[in-house]
Amino acid sequence: MHLGMAVKKEAKPRRRSRSSKIGRIKYNQQLLKRALREIDDIKLMQRTIVKGLEGMFHFEKPFIQKTVCKDEVDEWILDLLYQAGEGGVLPKDLSLRLLKFKVNRHKVSRRIKRMNKRLRKEIGQSVAEKRGWHWALTSFCFGVWGEAEKELLEFQ
Repeated sequence: MHLGMAVKKEAKPRRRSRSSKIGRIKYNQQLLKRALREIDDIKLMQRTIVKGLEGMFHFEKPFIQKTVCKDEVDEWILDLLYQAGEGGVLPKDLSLRLLKFKVNRHKVSRRIKRMNKRLRKEIGQSVAEKRGWHWALTSFCFGVWGEAEKELLEFQ
């Protein structure tokens, strides 16, 4: 070898990337599924921590409403359930009070179930429960709404 000559290195065969082996779209789908699985694991861990520290948290009415209510009808339903008290109220009676929103009794029950699902997903509590055929706020939500009413009265 001469000093002035450039030495040619042997080129290593370049390996194909994972996306070129299985296809770009399928590879992106696998990455997305893995990311979503990790997010679900993080949400589960968060719910476990919240459940363990449940006694230390103080939830307020605006937080609960923001978490479970999608629109004004849901807020009205929760307020009517609070006004009904411990005994609860029939979905039929709730729908009669919500005539301007054109909500029938089946939609009222469906909305309450969805609100329960949203709150259970966040903090592991239910908004309302069935007592016979009646819907009533759970003791958890009744306490939150009661504290909000006390604060409102103290403010005035």
